[in-house]
Amino acid sequence: MSEHQAVSPASGRIQLLSPRLANQIAAGEVVERPASVIKELLENSLDSGARRIDVEVEQGGSKLLKVRDDGSGIAADDLPLALARHATSKIRELEDLEQVMSLGFRGEALASISSVARLTLTSRTIDAEQAWQVETEGRDMVTRVQPAAHPVGTSVEVRDLFFNTPARRKFLKTEKTEFDHLQEVIKRLALARFDVAFHLRHNGKSILALHEAVDDLSRARRVAAVCGPGFLEQALPIEIERNGLRLWGWVGLPTFSRSQADLQYFYVNGRMVRDKLVSHAVRQAYRDVLFNGRHPTFLLFLEIDPAVVDVNVHPTKHEVRFRDGRMVHDFLYGTLHRALGDVRPEDHLSAPATLNEADRPTGLAAGEFGPQSEMSLAGALLERSAGLERPVGSVWQSPGAGYQAPRPQSGLPAAEAQGVYREYFAPLNSAAESLPEQQGDVPPLGYALAQLKGVYILAENAQGLVLVDMHAAHERIMYERLKTAMATEGLRGQPLLVPESLAVSQREADCAEEHGEWFQQLGFELQRMGPESLAIRQTPALLKQAEAPQLVRDVLADLLEYGSSDRIKAHINELLGTMACHGAVRANRRLTLPEMNGLLRDMEHTERSGQCNHGRPTWTQLGMDDLDKLFLRGR
Repeated sequence: MSEHQAVSPASGRIQLLSPRLANQIAAGEVVERPASVIKELLENSLDSGARRIDVEVEQGGSKLLKVRDDGSGIAADDLPLALARHATSKIRELEDLEQVMSLGFRGEALASISSVARLTLTSRTIDAEQAWQVETEGRDMVTRVQPAAHPVGTSVEVRDLFFNTPARRKFLKTEKTEFDHLQEVIKRLALARFDVAFHLRHNGKSILALHEAVDDLSRARRVAAVCGPGFLEQALPIEIERNGLRLWGWVGLPTFSRSQADLQYFYVNGRMVRDKLVSHAVRQAYRDVLFNGRHPTFLLFLEIDPAVVDVNVHPTKHEVRFRDGRMVHDFLYGTLHRALGDVRPEDHLSAPATLNEADRPTGLAAGEFGPQSEMSLAGALLERSAGLERPVGSVWQSPGAGYQAPRPQSGLPAAEAQGVYREYFAPLNSAAESLPEQQGDVPPLGYALAQLKGVYILAENAQGLVLVDMHAAHERIMYERLKTAMATEGLRGQPLLVPESLAVSQREADCAEEHGEWFQQLGFELQRMGPESLAIRQTPALLKQAEAPQLVRDVLADLLEYGSSDRIKAHINELLGTMACHGAVRANRRLTLPEMNGLLRDMEHTERSGQCNHGRPTWTQLGMDDLDKLFLRGR
């Protein structure tokens, strides 16, 4: 016998796999741990129209997983079929797959679970005189149907997960870890279905009791219960509909960021997904306002025509594919970018109508990061007119008559940089704003009282004391003005004396040709020299020192994957941010009260003024309650 024959026992004739082995192979795709089982069982319950779901777990789910619902139930004759592979009530023909709205539809879950556990399914339909029960376990896959006592609905009991596949069982983590994964699955589904009550017990102890949420107040309570009250306190409500797409939910303010991406929930037609295109759009929207290394928080729901989204691209249905990915990407980015840009100090200071003031956290308890503890739900941000003009000119006088603009950074086109500095950083000739009498309506950031150590501005508003980091605030103001000027005047290109050749794939070359006009608007001129060759003849003047070939490669990679790219804009914004940082008022520079008040008014009219260019907060509020606590007043 040859060596090849000796090590290849499968080299004989082709045979059909036994049902048990086929189901166990399928279980390897959909049943990874107890949390995977709970996900499949809960999705079946929701698809059955359940309004209440009770989950009982023992030993993190490895010993017992029991899900009981009050849905439509399963007819007695269909019970054996429910445990058969590729048997489903969700789809009939291929066209149904293109319009699928149910969470489960493959018909593999129960068969896969029953092949690696002891499963009991009990169900009763509304017109049945009694319930029926079917039992099976992984050894023989033979089903046994018998009468049982059960109200209308279904119960699925899964015992001894992986009892017949010890190699799989040893990969399970500790009881706490497995239960944490399981609980997270329930929370994800609870956020998707406010109309369903969820109850969870672990080892006989009640863990979650989420009642049906039928109005805004009860929905806010559920979000607070799942995501924590700090999230709702520091989140912006989103609701917009355009071109057949509807996006609603909440996005956390930039100062309510996390050290890891653990508070990010995105749903497409009620299905929780983790999608690269969605993640890219969200990162773009937060790029200018998020501190380095931090992750944004959000709970968002996208509603879209089922025919233009494919949910059948992954065995566990965690991923989707959009027919027009670029439109979805641009819609998400544009909506979130505008929402974050429209936040103003008055929005931070408005108390949410849906939360009890007495229960609101203050100080560091209000968020994991950042001192802005009194941020709250902002109202109707997206209802503002898109054409609302923001003042561009400064109303405050730059400090010191002899103030000199810093010299341009090495590598910037000298003439262009000098012009920008003269226009935006030179002292203004307009008279400084005089200190207004504190009568009538007080502006959101109030009126300046003094300057502390040449670094912070102290101001009084209707809520109490406002502290402002004057350099960080002025840096954001300068940065936004530079971006506005750049968007208005466009990018000037600088021809290269010697064009740079670039070897690319044919697909990348086609993409460059297709987006040639777009590259031209950004200051680049690309010429196709062959099937897999490009020539860079012109680059943006501001990016003279950039690695043009690598930048073009990165942009083309983005265009091919996401349908859009903002890498060029990101590089330019980075330079503008550096210029703004150098041009902003420095620490230890004394300001007059009119100058301080002018800066406060500019902050109130500037987009993203709550954070500097690096994502750090520019101001914080200490309310009277906070000050009273410091001095133990009222105790």
